[in-house]
Amino acid sequence: MLKSDELKSWLHKDLGRLDKVLLVLATQDEPVAVSKIIELAEAAGLRAMRRWNVSAILGASKGKAIRTNGWELTDAGKMHLRDLGVATISPAAMQVAIDLRKYLADIRDEQTRNFVEEAIKCHEAQLYRSAIVMSWLGAVDILQKHVHQNRLADFNSEASRVNGKWRPAVSQDDLGKMGESDFLDRIEALSIIGRNVKTQLKGCLDLRNGCGHPNSLKVSVNKSAAHIETLLQNVFEKF
Repeated sequence: MLKSDELKSWLHKDLGRLDKVLLVLATQDEPVAVSKIIELAEAAGLRAMRRWNVSAILGASKGKAIRTNGWELTDAGKMHLRDLGVATISPAAMQVAIDLRKYLADIRDEQTRNFVEEAIKCHEAQLYRSAIVMSWLGAVDILQKHVHQNRLADFNSEASRVNGKWRPAVSQDDLGKMGESDFLDRIEALSIIGRNVKTQLKGCLDLRNGCGHPNSLKVSVNKSAAHIETLLQNVFEKF
């Protein structure tokens, strides 16, 4: 959210102690100890933080930071810093990331959770092409798991009907051998998704393909947000 080389400038603005501690946290992708927070502040020229009760400051942040295996920013904290002007991401785009984070706790599969977490981080870091690719991978992973766990026999029957050379899938990895566009066609035929949903998801697939290969395609924050929101509403919320 905040580059380390930008921290020095921000820490020397006329801001309160909480804001300055949150700014330090904004340079880190993982929870950090108080000692690390102080070390980062001193490296940026704010030696006075060593005399502060950093834990007490963060503990009174009203949810802007939480302590897990260290201190980390919450979505409320990120929105607070955005209001200060730290992040250039739009409020609407930030809201998409916040909405998607709500689903992380409910995603039990570690692989899927990692895809979604990385997509969120890419979106927040304004790496929109990467966010589009990772969010698509997460959505496909969810759909494949649903088919494997609930409709595998039906899927194999439909796939064999359409393509006599299809070797019946046994594992989720086997499902990945089918092209993603064809996979969407098969699950639409089984009413796992509707025709209109398939159309929207194929649009997401086309965008993902454009972002996943070297080319001159440019993607804005709004395009990334719309892509993620489509997947959120039609996959993450339903499966």
